[in-house]
Amino acid sequence: MNEQVVTEVGHCHGANAPIGERVLGTLKVCAVLSKPRVLLMVVIVTILGFILAGGNIISQFWLFIATILGTALTGIGSTTLNQFLEIESDALMHRTKHRPLPTKKISPESALFFGMITILLGVGLLVTEVNLLTGFLALLTAFLYVLVYTPLKKVTWLNTLIGAIPGALPPMGGWTAVTGGLEPGAWILFLILFVWQQPHFFAIAWMYRDDYARGGYKMLPVLEPSGTSTFSQIVWFSHLLIAVSILPVWYGLVGVPYLIGAITAGIYFLASGIVLSHSRSNQDAKKVLKASLAYLPAIFLSVLIDLQF
Repeated sequence: MNEQVVTEVGHCHGANAPIGERVLGTLKVCAVLSKPRVLLMVVIVTILGFILAGGNIISQFWLFIATILGTALTGIGSTTLNQFLEIESDALMHRTKHRPLPTKKISPESALFFGMITILLGVGLLVTEVNLLTGFLALLTAFLYVLVYTPLKKVTWLNTLIGAIPGALPPMGGWTAVTGGLEPGAWILFLILFVWQQPHFFAIAWMYRDDYARGGYKMLPVLEPSGTSTFSQIVWFSHLLIAVSILPVWYGLVGVPYLIGAITAGIYFLASGIVLSHSRSNQDAKKVLKASLAYLPAIFLSVLIDLQF
């Protein structure tokens, strides 16, 4: 963390505040920039890839830590640069106007520095302590998220589909950390995460459609206020998610305990989407979002249970 960042955030806590208080304030700002809930999901799916590839957290402890830390740092940098590019739009939207950049708790220059340095540290750690392929996947994730997905949000509603590509790469990184290659299992994990993101993000887009319109984003519910296509996407991809979640069993990565957990979680996710398609209410969209957020931990738990049998 450079001195400029600490100094700027310190102004929010009083110019004469102790250095410890200013550093704590800086860390809080950086935590917000990292989007903790998104980061948690990234960590979960990376661990999932690591385990399903045959990695052993105990005997390969440093490899595991380096993989998670490098991926997390890259993710933190990516979300920070995403917010750096969206300062003006974030300031117009109710749900984002209190973020550090619109409220000037940190300057754009400091956010840019923080985002770039954390990506470099993350990718560097992965390349030197894990392997080149995993480092490349992390860098590709950052590039697609920051420089492709972020600007596309103001160009086409297909940004949701394209943005799901970097969102589905972290489990592949967990896999390649162990194997050093992109076997079919890695692509199966990519596919599951890719499909999962569609109903997840379309539910968010419906909930915040007015906000997205204020921010100038071309989300599907903004372009089609009736929501017909949005709900079709949610239901269709939720059906597809159940199908692709079976692939790890077909490939031999997991067995029946996982299958039961995956299908149960998938049906619950689908059911919430069907209810939303009929009600078209924000309340039911929030239930779809909650179902999506519960889905990945449920899959993770199913894998852990499966490995015990």
